[in-house]
Amino acid sequence: MTLAQEFIQEFEQLSDNRKREVIDFIEFIKQKENKSIENAMNEIIADNLDALKELAN
Repeated sequence: MTLAQEFIQEFEQLSDNRKREVIDFIEFIKQKENKSIENAMNEIIADNLDALKELAN
């Protein structure tokens, strides 16, 4: 059984309220991941700002 199949099997056994909690948690994790990527990109830009400005010219 794949991880996705196991997740679906377990998810289907939950009440609607618990399913909503799982979905909310997934959305939280995705936001946290996106924020980490955004922070990493901001750091890369800050570290290389002079080079990026030179390339823009």
